[in-house]
Amino acid sequence: MTPAPLRIVRRAVPPHGPWPDAVPPVLQRVYAARGVLDPSQGELKLARLLPPESLGRVAQAAALLADAIARDAHIVVVGDFDCDGATGTAVAVRGLRLLGAKRVSYQVPHRVTHGYGLTPGLVEHLRALSPDLVLTVDSGIACHAGIAAAKASGWQVLVTDHHLPGETLPPADVIVDPNLGDDAFPSKALAGVGVVFYLLLALRRHLREAGAFDGPEPDLSALLDLVAVGTVADLVPLDFNNRLLVSAGLRRLRQGLGQPGLRALIELAGRDASTLTASDIGFAIGPRLNAAGRLEDMALGIECLLCDDPARARELASVLDRINAERKDLQQQMVDAAEALVAGLPLGEGALPPVLCLHDDGWHPGVVGLVASRLKDRLHRPVLALAPSEPGSTLLKGSARSIPGLHLRDALAAVDARHPGLIERFGGHAMAAGLSLEAAGLAQFRAALEAEVARHLSPELLRSELASDGELAPSEHSRELADQLRLAGPWGQGFPEPVFDGVFRVASWRRVGERHLKLALQPEAGGGELSAIHFGGWTGLAPAGRVHVAYQLEPDDWNGRRGVQLLVRHLAPAPA
Repeated sequence: MTPAPLRIVRRAVPPHGPWPDAVPPVLQRVYAARGVLDPSQGELKLARLLPPESLGRVAQAAALLADAIARDAHIVVVGDFDCDGATGTAVAVRGLRLLGAKRVSYQVPHRVTHGYGLTPGLVEHLRALSPDLVLTVDSGIACHAGIAAAKASGWQVLVTDHHLPGETLPPADVIVDPNLGDDAFPSKALAGVGVVFYLLLALRRHLREAGAFDGPEPDLSALLDLVAVGTVADLVPLDFNNRLLVSAGLRRLRQGLGQPGLRALIELAGRDASTLTASDIGFAIGPRLNAAGRLEDMALGIECLLCDDPARARELASVLDRINAERKDLQQQMVDAAEALVAGLPLGEGALPPVLCLHDDGWHPGVVGLVASRLKDRLHRPVLALAPSEPGSTLLKGSARSIPGLHLRDALAAVDARHPGLIERFGGHAMAAGLSLEAAGLAQFRAALEAEVARHLSPELLRSELASDGELAPSEHSRELADQLRLAGPWGQGFPEPVFDGVFRVASWRRVGERHLKLALQPEAGGGELSAIHFGGWTGLAPAGRVHVAYQLEPDDWNGRRGVQLLVRHLAPAPA
């Protein structure tokens, strides 16, 4: 499968104020291109966090929880089976216990058995726990039937979510969601774990004002490592408020103050906690937690995050590591199959449709989102991958990923409005969404989705672009700058890691494994040879002798050396 043609576009750098001499000019221009124009805009201090009372309905939710704690009610936290939901569940359970709740337990739906969120089936399962109050985390805004069943059982229901609401809201006692239409909270990008953390801040304030604390107040900052992991792993935009939360959580992890389960996962992933970055969370920690929810049961991940015994935490982390290895193998098999499906599409004029809707009866429903993401990156168009909800089922579950220019959830809502009943259930965000539908309706749905997407995505929007922060001078390919860039984040969605580009001569190259390319590159502008690695870069053909490369400047400590390496994002023959 040939990747979409890509062009490198250099970011515009607006005028920016003076910075201290310790901040190199390269980092100043990187910050400015991301809207950070002076040192004050780059100060990531928790004192600048948006106040909890600015989140809509949070005071009402805090009062509901305070009353439940006062009457010793049984609070059952219902999470989600992804990393955001798992960390959010751990934050809720740990935080409620810190704030005085004596009877707190949790349940997480099983992806295959229960499906997403608080479903009627999960409500039946919860009856054995006899909850008084159900607190949803990272879900609930679309769980109308499940919440109605919970209310009919006599339980109070408090929804905390960050997903976009539909036209009607479920019948919960209180809903806290920054994306509700009447909520003026400035950070619409708050992750599910961030929403529940804000609720705990509001609850602590409510209890403080009620005189509930005889001694020192509970320190909720001890939960920020979990908030950071869930926020990064959920790929929500790192606006200023989210960067504050992630930065604070990373500081705790670097200081060795993280939860035992997270410390064990960091160790198993071969990462150095003292220099941990958001990228390490996204590529090493988040996937190990997510794997449990994809292939087995996210209760394993939550147990790891709630475990206070380091030895037991290491055992649980080892199980998660094993599941993640299985996930990698399964994902590669499914990606290969998806690429074969794309290669076999009957294309009238040779052009791919504006959205790809791919289905295979042999795929695992827990991994389809990763397949969609991988193909979206390679082909630069929205991709929806679907699999049977369980072997032999005619109900398909799909996960979609989008590109700038198409709001996925809105597109699904438009299809649903034009074809009532075709989609059984859907939800999500602009860039990621999920749905379920009957296999018999797949062809009709595919045609309807293609027509809807074609209304929004022009040929220009389907052109793949990679934003660059410009060229580095030969002297700037230094270990000092690589270390400064690594720790200058947190980088992530909406605040991307610095990428540079330039022309190089290929001094040598070799294939590494089946798919990767190791190179020695000589900058055309001068300077010494630079080591480079291009993951997935082997095409079967030798690279040109002179290449245009987009890359990240990374520290390289292999075999005790303290050097730099170029992490290649794109490589193509350089124009003459």
